[in-house]
This record gives sequence, structure tokens and C-alpha cells, in this order.
Amino acid sequence: MAADEPRPRTCYPRSDATGLHGHWLLDDSERCDTRLMGRTQERVPKLLRSDLTELIHYLDSEGNARSSADPDDCGRLFVDGLVVMKYMEGGPPETQSDWRRVTDTLRELHRLTQGWPQRPGWRSSTDLLHAETGTRIDLSAMPPEGVIRCRAAWARLIGRQTCVVHGNPNSPANVRMTADRVALIDWHESHVDVPDLDLVLPGNAAGLDDGGHDNAAQASAAWEATVCWQDEYSVKRLAEVRAV
Repeated sequence: MAADEPRPRTCYPRSDATGLHGHWLLDDSERCDTRLMGRTQERVPKLLRSDLTELIHYLDSEGNARSSADPDDCGRLFVDGLVVMKYMEGGPPETQSDWRRVTDTLRELHRLTQGWPQRPGWRSSTDLLHAETGTRIDLSAMPPEGVIRCRAAWARLIGRQTCVVHGNPNSPANVRMTADRVALIDWHESHVDVPDLDLVLPGNAAGLDDGGHDNAAQASAAWEATVCWQDEYSVKRLAEVRAV
């Protein structure tokens, strides 16, 4: 490598690192004052990686807090399946007040991304009323009766405005909170869909009415069953989707 060419930055797991929902604290050999996280993304195609990076950079420019990708000295955001992100201080939501703050952050995300294009290869829940596949979803692999139940749940969302949804904000491990900031991490399930899928939060922190909460909860259970099929969690979620 020529002397004036940029060198890839070297990051390595800290000796005292502990996992954070698939993320690892890293030391930076060049910038010791910078706290970083690393996550392997081998299962995410390159096209989806670049598309997700564009979304995160846009949200960052709008002040919507998240863990943003930190490029190496060659400007690369992904190297050999590894993405390095700025470490987000804070802890998970614990109280109902915390979850209401998460709701506010999600609704701002939804407002900022109305009209955002779908990620390549992905489908929304209502797209799957007619499509069979999309990224990791393959409805033909599921029991036909289960597919009927899932589609009935998604049909209740027809005609709703769409936007980017985070995809899994009800997991406390995907939220990092401080006194003045709520940040969302782990965006690999984000896609364009109906915003209510993001608002099935503990204690109904989003304040959905009874009918709206039931519709969202059923559609969310159906989505998680199909996107994870056929592990133990997906079977459990499919059982929560009521028969037609």
C-alpha cells in the first residue's frame, strides 16, 4: 500500500467487552478516545446494507437519535461483514414513562419517513396479502391455515399510510436511554410498513385505543411469525394470531 493511501482502521474487541444484544464494544487502534460498537452483518446482502446506511444517515441529519455507522479511514461502512457504529450511552427503558418517551421517538421516525421507498427485496405486511416472499419471509413454508390467519390480520391495515418502521422497538435491548435522549439500535429489521407495527409497546405506552391496539398486536404477531419462521419464537407468535 502506498504511503499516501488511506489505511483501513483496525478495531478489535475489548478484553473486558460484554455483548449488547449482538453488538460488541470495540477499541479503536487509531482513536482511543472513541467508544464504538461492532456487529457482524454477513446475512445482510450488500444492497440492503447500503440502503440501510442511507436511511440512518438521513435520520442522523434530522436529529433522530440512533447508533450511526462509523466509516473506516477508507470511507467504508461495511468490511468483511462487520459494521462499526458509534456507541450509544444509556440503558433500556424500565418504566411506563420511559416507554412513552420511546413512543415519541418512534412517532418522530414515522413522521420523518413518510413516503420513504421500500428497501430492495422487502415487502410490507399488506404487500404479503398477495406476495409469497420477501427477504427472509416465505409464506409457502408455513402451514396454509396459518398464512390465512396472518393475512386476515394484515388485511385490517389496508389503506393506512406507510413509513419506515424500526421493526423491533418493543425489545428493551434495542433502546438506549439517557435523561435527555432516546436512541434506537439494531436496525436490520427496519422496512416500510404501517407505523402501528412499531407501537405495540409494553403497557400500551403508545395509547392506542382498544380496537387499534388489537389490530396492531395481531398484525405484529403475524409479522414476527412469518419473518422468523420456523423457530420456537415464531411458532409461539403464530399461535397468538386468532383464527378467522
